[in-house]
This record gives sequence, structure tokens and C-alpha cells, in this order.
Amino acid sequence: MKKIYYNWKEVEGMTLDVIQKISNSNWEPDYIVGITRGGLTPASLISHWYNDMPIHTLQVQLRDSEEYDCEINLWMPEDAFGYNTKPKNILIVDDINDSGATLQWIKKDWQQNCLPSSPKWDNEIWHHNVRFATLVDNLSSDFDVDYSSIEINKAEDPVWIVYPWEDWWMNE
Repeated sequence: MKKIYYNWKEVEGMTLDVIQKISNSNWEPDYIVGITRGGLTPASLISHWYNDMPIHTLQVQLRDSEEYDCEINLWMPEDAFGYNTKPKNILIVDDINDSGATLQWIKKDWQQNCLPSSPKWDNEIWHHNVRFATLVDNLSSDFDVDYSSIEINKAEDPVWIVYPWEDWWMNE
């Protein structure tokens, strides 16, 4: 499989592009959720851009192990829904929307754990006050992200994206 390698400067540029798109949408998160592992770096960069906006992590690893290693929480979906206060704007960040499985898992988990039958999830929460950002968006994914910098289509051109934090020791 063909690999595309991005360096730190390119990641910084992609992150700035995502930030610009968020700014152009006249929407700002109350906090950022970085998906472990790949989403942590861009989430941290975005947090610093927004003057150290609060950042939280969410572990969703569907690829790296035989058994899913996913963190189930209740407070983030409650924040999204506005269960205890007004709904919070939450930006969920990952490095790539590859198959869509990670982001779909989050949607299913959050909705399942907080008033699952409420129509508010589709009408007011997903892609409204909870938005999704990735550096790279695979257009053949089953999930539509709100913000991305680069679009690829793995159905037409199967590639593997390699970020600088994935092989930093090789470039020394």
C-alpha cells in the first residue's frame, strides 16, 4: 500500500486550516476532546490556539488490538445533551476519519448512554453543538466530519497516512 508521510510543518498547516474553517463557521467549542492516540496532537494544538481551551481525552481504539479498547463515559454525553446545564459545544478531534468507525462508535456510545430515544441528538446535538474535526478526511468513509484540512478517497486510491508522531524516531 502506498504511504503518504506528513511532517510537523504540514501538520501545523493542516491544523491551522481546520482552525480557520471552525472560525469561518462562527462556532467555538467550550472544550475539545482528543481521541487517543492520533487525535491528541491536533487537539492539543487547537487547544493552545484557543488560549488553552480545556481539552479532554477519550480512548477509542478499534484498530490496534483484537478487542476494542474504548472508554465509556457519561459526563461528556451529558454535557453534549445539556443534561445538567445548557448544552456545551464540544469539538471531537482525531487525526483521520479513515473508515468512520471511531467517530460512529462515539456517536453510538454517547447517545446510548444519555437519553437514547430523544430526537434532540439528531436535530440539535450531532453536527450542531457537537462537531467533529480531523486533519484528513477519507471521502469513502461512512462518517461526515464537520471540519478537515485534506480530503482523500481510499476507495479510489488506497493510501496509508503516516504522521510525524507515529515514526518520529526514524527521522533522526
